[in-house]
Amino acid sequence: MPTKPEELRSHRWFGSNDFTGFSHRSRMKQMGHRLEDFSGKPVIAIVNTWSEINPCHQHLRERAEAVKRGVWQAGGFPVEVPALSITETYMRPSPMLYRNLLAMETEELLRGLPIDGAVLLGGCDKTTPGLLMGAISMNIPAIYMPAGPMLRGNWNGQFLGSGTDLRKYWAELCAGTISEQEWRAIEDGIARSPGFCMTMGTASTMTAMAESLGMTLPGASSIPAVDSNHPRLAVNSGARIVEMVWEDLRPSTILNRAAFENAITVDMAIGGSTNAIIHLVALAGRCGLKLELPAFEQISERVPVLANIRPSGAYLMEDFYYAGGLRALMSQIRDLLHLDSITVNGRTLGENIADAKPINPDVIRPRANPLSRTGGTAILFGNLAPDGAVIKTSAADPRLLQHTGPAVVFRNYQDLEERINREDLNATPDSVLVLQNAGPLGGPGMPEWGMLPIPQKLLKQGVRDMVRISDARMSGTAYGACVLHVAPESYVGGPLAFVREGDMISLDLKNRRLDLLISEEEMNRRRAAWKKPAPRYLRGYGALYLERVTQANVGCDFDFLEDGAPTPEPEIH
Repeated sequence: MPTKPEELRSHRWFGSNDFTGFSHRSRMKQMGHRLEDFSGKPVIAIVNTWSEINPCHQHLRERAEAVKRGVWQAGGFPVEVPALSITETYMRPSPMLYRNLLAMETEELLRGLPIDGAVLLGGCDKTTPGLLMGAISMNIPAIYMPAGPMLRGNWNGQFLGSGTDLRKYWAELCAGTISEQEWRAIEDGIARSPGFCMTMGTASTMTAMAESLGMTLPGASSIPAVDSNHPRLAVNSGARIVEMVWEDLRPSTILNRAAFENAITVDMAIGGSTNAIIHLVALAGRCGLKLELPAFEQISERVPVLANIRPSGAYLMEDFYYAGGLRALMSQIRDLLHLDSITVNGRTLGENIADAKPINPDVIRPRANPLSRTGGTAILFGNLAPDGAVIKTSAADPRLLQHTGPAVVFRNYQDLEERINREDLNATPDSVLVLQNAGPLGGPGMPEWGMLPIPQKLLKQGVRDMVRISDARMSGTAYGACVLHVAPESYVGGPLAFVREGDMISLDLKNRRLDLLISEEEMNRRRAAWKKPAPRYLRGYGALYLERVTQANVGCDFDFLEDGAPTPEPEIH
């Protein structure tokens, strides 16, 4: 049944003829609003992660105004609400440390204020999962509005992709194959418009996840930030959320197991960021669903990589959008998707992609000519990763996916920085670089340190990839034979903590194994001798994080924020 005006959440604040109702209405009038502007209409929060120090979101103030136009036109009342802007570029010690803080803030903003529905504005890596996690837990009608990727970078007649080409040319600078002057020219040309990374990094992956889950309007995830279709998307999102309130279409109606299986399928087909695994597990946990790592492996085995986008492929997100975007890619794998899944526009996923088709078959490959015949991500288990680890196979040198070599061990990131480029580092191209204490607790915040740099002396020999293992994450724009998210992490006494210099380590992709080649007796001796590190934080948000965050294989959410008994609606006094 359609929602009636007196059934709106905001009616509890504005609809009563008593002292409290008088107070709430008078304060709205204090801001210049008329009673007919907000009374009996859906109040829509535009949760905006705009910030002057977040380059990915620098245009979201303008987009908020476009969302407002759509809300007004559909008969709603928009209110812009600022939220934590997590910028991947600047936030330390790790943006991942603050994803859960944004989720908490979003949930409590929507709960504590007279809000009937929400448009969530974000895009930079952690803002998409953070906003969605909070909206899921609050469970009022919500729609996600992605910030959009930036335009292609340019240098010396070549297109540049943020993150991916930064790493590529940094390695060349270290190897001495490009000059300092060329490096500065690349710096000037690599990021030239608003928007998030234009490679298939974490930002583009997670907005694709939002769309494939059904939480955006069709086609929303890949529209470039400066394309005129983007402000029109904002207007349409504003108009649609008003309708969603009247229809009472909530995240709980949209986000079931089928929706998450769709997202995993799309993640594999786009060669998405390994970070998507952690975020999807956390999002599912907010819905009361348990996504285990083998589910990603099972889906990966039947899904080809079709998006020829860096770092796995050749093109960039601007090319992807004009080749048909995510709807076109999903049309190529429609038999692998749950087409009856409902989405925020009230239609099914199948209806939303019915008329979609690729325009450029080299950017969005046909099934007969995939970039890879199976998904770009694999899950590993073994005595070095009892609870699992992740590797992005589509971005690794294939010869390293079956490899055994001696460990070069770094105790933490500081140790890595101090020793990685020393001439006396005992490393060869066959070595396995191991970084400890970089996980959720050890980082803290599981920083993107997993693409360990190749030692400079090996770069000069022409080495461009090595097996690297850590309990860290890596940027979705990164590449290489990097084993990530090793769980349990070394900081809590996981086996990664027991690796010593020269130990032989086996990476066996065929059998999905990651093993430290020592006896069980020796492993137990090292475990008994291990001492837990001292906590990094003793107060504030950091202390809360260290006390309550979960491990990578279960999403790095706070244990008290996962789905459970509902939080009561606030009393109005």
